Amino acid sequence: MANFNTHLSVALGASAGLALLAVNTRVMTVTDAPWMIAFGAIGGMLPDIDSGHSTPIKLFFTTLAILTLLAVVEVFKNRYPAHWLLLIAAASYLIVRYGVLSLFDRFTSHRGVFHSLLTAVFFCLLMVCIACYLLRWDNLHSWLSGLFIGFGFIVHLLLDEVYSVDLSNRRMKKSFGTALKLYSYKNLPASALMTACTLALVWITPQPQPLITAWQKQNTPQISVTKALKKPQQR
Repeated sequence: MANFNTHLSVALGASAGLALLAVNTRVMTVTDAPWMIAFGAIGGMLPDIDSGHSTPIKLFFTTLAILTLLAVVEVFKNRYPAHWLLLIAAASYLIVRYGVLSLFDRFTSHRGVFHSLLTAVFFCLLMVCIACYLLRWDNLHSWLSGLFIGFGFIVHLLLDEVYSVDLSNRRMKKSFGTALKLYSYKNLPASALMTACTLALVWITPQPQPLITAWQKQNTPQISVTKALKKPQQR
């Protein structure tokens, strides 16, 4: 299977290509491109959060723990003295970074439900909701960020499948077919839970109409200003 650096490099390259296409078709601006490429790279690392000793899962839960710490400080800053607030914040960080990570690792398996198209959709919609409701971005940029997360996620799955083919010996490795799948066929309860979470996100995710409108505009034939202002000649 591909290592962390390979996944990161390929996700960055593929996301840069998609960003260039989006800029050329005027779906987004040049200033949006670096952010979207970064989201694509993040998406390219997400499938490996089901591996307990991988770099992505450490980065993911460290980031989640920091966000939890900041949220705790924001919520309780006016309720407790500084020393108690510091203690609660530190405890929340340790619980998420080590406790939740340990539980997550215990109940997940590598190349399980997190290596599936179902989970790609889940993270795409999750990013849209985070960008829209927490970061207060407009719907267009919320959907763009979610789509780049999902795109990077799928690039990771495709790369895993490519590495499952031994071209030198012209054979398929045992890992072939375990990355790019609709859902986890071996763990149906996990797939059912992921399906329920995805459907819940579908219910609350904002409509993608601004994205559709932006795409339709670049496909609409443009009438030149000179032609539009040109008066018909009198005979």
